[in-house]
Amino acid sequence: MGLVDSSAEKVDLYIETEMNMKKKSVIIMGAAGRDFHNFNVCFKDKENYEVVAFTATQIPNIADRKYPSELAGKLYPEGIAIYDERELIGLIKEYKVDDVVFSYSDVPYEYVMHKASEVQAAGASFVIMGAEQTMIKSKVPIIAVCAVRTGCGKSAVTRRVCQILKDAGEKVVAIRHPMPYGDLARQKVQRFETYDDLALHDCTIEEMEEYEPHIEQGTIVYAGVDYEAILRKAEEEADIIVWDGGNNDLPFYKPDIHITLVDPHRPGHELTFYPSETNLILAHIIIISKEEYADAENIIKVKENIKKTNPNASIIDATLNISVENPEEIKGKKVLAVEDGPTVTHGGMAYGAAVLAARKYGPSRLVDPKPFAIGSIKETFNKYPDIDKLLPAMGYSRKQTLELEETINQTECDIVITGTPIDLGKMIKIDKPIVRAKYEFQEISEPGLRDLITGLITPY
Repeated sequence: MGLVDSSAEKVDLYIETEMNMKKKSVIIMGAAGRDFHNFNVCFKDKENYEVVAFTATQIPNIADRKYPSELAGKLYPEGIAIYDERELIGLIKEYKVDDVVFSYSDVPYEYVMHKASEVQAAGASFVIMGAEQTMIKSKVPIIAVCAVRTGCGKSAVTRRVCQILKDAGEKVVAIRHPMPYGDLARQKVQRFETYDDLALHDCTIEEMEEYEPHIEQGTIVYAGVDYEAILRKAEEEADIIVWDGGNNDLPFYKPDIHITLVDPHRPGHELTFYPSETNLILAHIIIISKEEYADAENIIKVKENIKKTNPNASIIDATLNISVENPEEIKGKKVLAVEDGPTVTHGGMAYGAAVLAARKYGPSRLVDPKPFAIGSIKETFNKYPDIDKLLPAMGYSRKQTLELEETINQTECDIVITGTPIDLGKMIKIDKPIVRAKYEFQEISEPGLRDLITGLITPY
């Protein structure tokens, strides 16, 4: 009888303890992508946590919104507010926050630790989720294409991987890292197969830059917000799924083959940016990109870092072959180089395909667009003062797209070279001659991607 009473007392004590346990108050720091994924995988419907806010940075116009109740789940009938990251410390104190979960990418280690120090000083713990904790397991093989920095050439490699698999008779679907800049509830699961789908989902320039090349190649691509739901839809029509990574982020799915690109134009960044080093360690295949235009000593430095960090990975030496139609139009001209926005802003690249095309097919003279910039384009130059004589193709909203258009048309130049993944001339009205710089992945060592993928992939 005493034993029964003792057990009952323990049960009562356990229940009382559970009832009195304080929910952990959480803020998720993000940039409209990894933050929502971490919430969905690790916090949604978990009653021992209360996510009181998201904070936002890097991407324009994503603060002052809500993560809607349709996505947030039953515990958040009013949704979850998204604040500018500049309000973080005040939010920690206002909500007596326990944990701040860092959930965005392509930032230097020093930056991450400065944020950690600010959070700790404000009274909260600074948390970085583990790779395994946030990767979803697929029913079909996954090949992930990632990088150590934005602008390494992931898109071109992803297209090559898709083509290799198609040539082998596989049904391939690509899933792109999130770009939810519009109505989040409507963007829960997005499927793009035709150009009409881009209009259906009211895509921005930034989104079309990632989806349109897949459509041109005849590859179905999914994206959105709820990556569990996206994966299950994609599995219905795929033998193999290719993860098309964003920034230098980790894959959202557990890969069977993990491909990581490194950039000899930014040597050392593979060990000093978050989460670059994790992608380097996890990689089965490491591609050294853009070697044709890199200094030999920088290629050697990158290879030494790979050898120290992941000596068992297969290494591919490669370049991005740049070409333009009608290259004679560039010679002797005053050129406005328009580059992929993320690559030359938070990606920190000093140039992209447009500048390289001007150098390759010149001689020509690059024009500085800063004196002609307006609105948010001018603000971009103020935010990234190291940008030299080129124009980032910022297009996160219709208003920003129109400001990009006006900036281009006001710039005094003879010709515009666009180094963006999409045909920018079809998106906006440019009143000057346009030359489009295209780039394709090209191996310069053996074995190449085809041999390595064939050797590693195992059908389920």
